[in-house]
Amino acid sequence: MVSPSDGKPRALVTGICGFTGHYVARELEAAGYRVIGLTHQVNDEADWLTVDLTDRAAAEAAILSARPDVVVHLAAISFVAHGDADAIYRVNVVGTRNLLEALAKAEHRPRVVVLASSANIYGNADVEIIDETVPATPANDYAVSKLAMEYMARLWMDRLPIVFTRPFNYTGVGQSPNFVLPKIVDHFRRRAPVIELGNVDVSRDFWDVRSVAQSYRRLVETAPVGATFNLCSGRAYSLREAIATLESLAGYRIDIQVNPAFVRANEVQRLSGTNVRLLAAVGALDDYTLPQTLEWMYRA
Repeated sequence: MVSPSDGKPRALVTGICGFTGHYVARELEAAGYRVIGLTHQVNDEADWLTVDLTDRAAAEAAILSARPDVVVHLAAISFVAHGDADAIYRVNVVGTRNLLEALAKAEHRPRVVVLASSANIYGNADVEIIDETVPATPANDYAVSKLAMEYMARLWMDRLPIVFTRPFNYTGVGQSPNFVLPKIVDHFRRRAPVIELGNVDVSRDFWDVRSVAQSYRRLVETAPVGATFNLCSGRAYSLREAIATLESLAGYRIDIQVNPAFVRANEVQRLSGTNVRLLAAVGALDDYTLPQTLEWMYRA
């Protein structure tokens, strides 16, 4: 149970225990919000509620307790190679639906609900730079689940002030080594002689989690309801370029071995976006090049 109001506006952050959740919570707290977290993990935090969003009744009870003024919904299975497709759809689609239903039924309605989708919905888009009008061509279950979530959420837009975000790849201190850049950084920090990777020639629009968290806070403040935004830097880097940066930082060359098990079917070869619409809505953001982010991670 969340304690009574202390006069601050309440920001509900789902998935607060996740990599992005910590950074978003800090941004919102610094902006004067009382942050209430939803997580599936048992915890002792006074303002964190342990909730499985796939449990409809539990989701409703949590919203009644939290009474949020704004919502940033980050809770999801976000690892593309996650092996349980059933869990991906239950968490990413059904869990989000339960949250939206609970928010719509609550007497205290939020003024904005920011939903995290994914740039993976664009798939292998046949354009050099992806804007928000590019047709979705999802190429894996994770991407399909996120696109399905968007369509489902649009059914609630007459009852809730929803904003959609499509984050491209981003990274930073604290991200799980299940993700490729933290894995590479970890190898260099340990001065490992060899690393096993998949396709190192794929290019991604890697952004810094600090810029992503700032984007969520600005979207909460500006509340451009009904709009969809790419969260990205507008710059693409290959994994080879990332490895070269870390080789320079660490002062040695690593032996790259391609493991066929890490080469994904239907791999998206290039994923790079434009953030023009985002910046027009929220203003200039702190920006970091990938080498700056990698150095932050390497020296952390």
